Amino acid sequence: MPSLKDLRNRIRSVKQTQKITSAMKMVAASKLKRAQEQAEASRPFAEQMSAMLANLASAVTDRENAPPLLAGSGKEEVHLLVVATADRGLCGGFNSSIARGARRRIREQRESGKEVKVLCVGRKGRDMLRREFGSMIVGTIEGVGRRRLEYVEAAQIAERIARMYEAGEFDVATIIFNRFKSAITQVLTFQQLIPVEPAALEGETEGVHAVYEFEPDEEAILTELLPRNLAVQIYGALVENAASEQGARMTAMDNATRNAGEMIDRLTLNYNRTRQAQITRELIEIISGAEAL
Repeated sequence: MPSLKDLRNRIRSVKQTQKITSAMKMVAASKLKRAQEQAEASRPFAEQMSAMLANLASAVTDRENAPPLLAGSGKEEVHLLVVATADRGLCGGFNSSIARGARRRIREQRESGKEVKVLCVGRKGRDMLRREFGSMIVGTIEGVGRRRLEYVEAAQIAERIARMYEAGEFDVATIIFNRFKSAITQVLTFQQLIPVEPAALEGETEGVHAVYEFEPDEEAILTELLPRNLAVQIYGALVENAASEQGARMTAMDNATRNAGEMIDRLTLNYNRTRQAQITRELIEIISGAEAL
């Protein structure tokens, strides 16, 4: 049975932890508001970029000579998975859900006879995957959005992926991230980056009946537009991920704070009972000693 001193130390320790989790919850709530606004502001731009790309792609008649980012390499043998996680933990199941999705996709591709390469954006993804799939990790990008996520960071990641594609290191690229829905709900998302999915283009062109003339031709515009679209889609995925991370951290710290409060109540009750039992025992000893005299 723990002593009164041990219980006091335990209560003091849990109270200190509760202060930390409460402060982290408040910080995450503040960051969540900014990250959510950033994610919501980026969605219309990404959607319009996809619509413009779909309009241009629908006008391309010779798909075989189209830009590689649109037409693809003609093969699907090597898949690159861009696993976007956080650099830090203490955010509930945010990182683990993405890692589980990545493991599932890797196993599916390997069972289909495909070669898989992994590019980790965020330290936690690398830490969770390297034990089982360490040989497949081709790189790790850390510190993205440490202060505030900027488009230039997404553009640098897009440029690195584009260079790998031009060098023939992979045939299909997919980014795995959590799409923000609410502070307690994030949706695991697999979005194909290279080549652009035909289904997505068809969906964007539904209801579009306008006829455009392009100058220069569609292929030339697509050559300039596709790398920018790659950066835009990566930026959209990263801001959604950032909002999801802060929402998950706020929820996790709120649960931790409430759990700490419940633990303090239990420990305090145990402390009072132990103290009462000790006082009663001491009184019995005093009375017994007095009667013995």
